[in-house]
Amino acid sequence: MTTYDDRASLTDLTTTAERVRRSVESVIEGKPEVVRLSLTVLLAEGHLLIEDVPGVGKTMLAKALARSIDCSVRRIQFTPDLLPSDITGVSIYDQQRHEFEFKPGAIFAQIVIGDEINRASPKTQSALLESMEERQVTMDGQSYELPDPFMVVATQNPVEMEGTYPLPEAQRDRFMARVSIGYPSAEAELRMLDVHGGVSPLDDLRPVAHAHDIVKLIDAVRTVHVSEAVRRYVVELVSATRTHPDLRLGASPRATLHLLRAAKASAALNGRDYALPDDVQALAVAVLAHRLLPTAQAQMNRRTSEQVVRDILQRVPVPTAAPPAAAPNGGPMAGSPMAGSPLSGGRLPGGPVPGGPGTGAPLYGQQQPGVRRL
Repeated sequence: MTTYDDRASLTDLTTTAERVRRSVESVIEGKPEVVRLSLTVLLAEGHLLIEDVPGVGKTMLAKALARSIDCSVRRIQFTPDLLPSDITGVSIYDQQRHEFEFKPGAIFAQIVIGDEINRASPKTQSALLESMEERQVTMDGQSYELPDPFMVVATQNPVEMEGTYPLPEAQRDRFMARVSIGYPSAEAELRMLDVHGGVSPLDDLRPVAHAHDIVKLIDAVRTVHVSEAVRRYVVELVSATRTHPDLRLGASPRATLHLLRAAKASAALNGRDYALPDDVQALAVAVLAHRLLPTAQAQMNRRTSEQVVRDILQRVPVPTAAPPAAAPNGGPMAGSPMAGSPLSGGRLPGGPVPGGPGTGAPLYGQQQPGVRRL
């Protein structure tokens, strides 16, 4: 249960996230929604897959996010000759001490940039599986924990397939979200020429937050409340992918957990300590689409997994607040959810938004004596 002090700290920490967002947007012109999604994945303790054509700023986005935070950063250029030990590390025999010493690989950083991840062999790609899921590396029977926070930002080119190895489903499922940057608008491209035409946009980028600030933000995200109705909505959306006729492989339970965490991070970025169905809907395509496999018939009909997720969002009912139960004196029953509650983003009848300034009422998801959560 969050308290008023927690809510105040959440507001203060959101300011830190806003500084990071503005810093990244100074490099990535005209793509605020892409930058926000990247920050959402970071605060939700996930990993990001950036998939798009060459030259639109995939690696630039990953570098800008890494440089905006004062933390350890490693870049791995994935090539066919890259070995798993180049990523995880290797044990070297020390002749003076007569014992093996572990030399950490590039994965031992707080933000790891994997450039062109699909150009490495499946054997090398599999070196990331344990670190991305369990946040540790096991070598010679010894497990080594990775630093906190830890995030993998990988890029890949979906157009040029020669000399590449498609990511297996187990690898793709470990990425919380997939984003495509896309081409900028004409106005954004003109601004890019004016501002970054002579120098690299990363040269003047300085950290605006420390690693411990991000850890605090992540802790704040964990306190965000998700009602039973919203949790059930997440489960119904993911379950619908497993029975959809256009899909031969639906989303996994890991996808359910990732969608919930991303919704909580989105709510925190909006300064709320409660998640809404709107948070879930806004992230469903980015979190679910890359995990789905369309059937052969759907591919022949040019039905993409993104279209399937949007179709599911249209079909699955959105939870709404239940009408208030009548009390003996004719007023609403104590503890009953009222029509227009923050679940749907509305106002209470005849009153200000719950938790608004001067009301003394808690935000949605907070407990008061005699009041129960939805």
